[in-house]
Amino acid sequence: MTLIEIARALGFSFTSGVNLYATAAILGLAVRYGWVDLPSQFDVFDNDLVIYGAIGMYLIEFVADKIPWLDSLWDAVHTLIRPLGGALIAVAAVGEASPAVQGLVALLGGSVAATTHFAKAGSRAVVNTSPEPVSNSIVSVAEDLLVCAVGLLALLFPVVALILVVALLAFILFFSARLIAAARRRLWRVRSSVTPI
Repeated sequence: MTLIEIARALGFSFTSGVNLYATAAILGLAVRYGWVDLPSQFDVFDNDLVIYGAIGMYLIEFVADKIPWLDSLWDAVHTLIRPLGGALIAVAAVGEASPAVQGLVALLGGSVAATTHFAKAGSRAVVNTSPEPVSNSIVSVAEDLLVCAVGLLALLFPVVALILVVALLAFILFFSARLIAAARRRLWRVRSSVTPI
């Protein structure tokens, strides 16, 4: 397993957590039209069912993302789908490997996809409470652009994509830890201010 394979596996796992269908469509189109000279393990994405199915599901998600209540429901349904998709794409990206390595890559890819999924779903839950529809649409388009940018980087410059993914994951984990700590402090203050009867 090479650094390029690891970089692509993590890059596509990262994007799978944000938009699995856009990720699968990018991979399928890249293989079909030879955007990059990819190893043979990516040939699994060069299938009409995969390409057109992914594009169709992406279009449905594109619309669902713009409707706040539907977006929250869509994210809830995809809580298992995106991490599983990220794990499968990561395994496909490393190709031939021992079962132990494939298992490790699946766990890593699924964990990365779960991290980005929960970051997306959590931030969108906040944005979806906004009374105006513009912020929801802006965030949705920004997510799609992020998926395209990281996906193309993973195809063309995998090591750069790996550095970006590691930096973004570190930011997500740092920000999440700060939010959890703030929530705990607030809960502790509320509990301590309640006087027993």
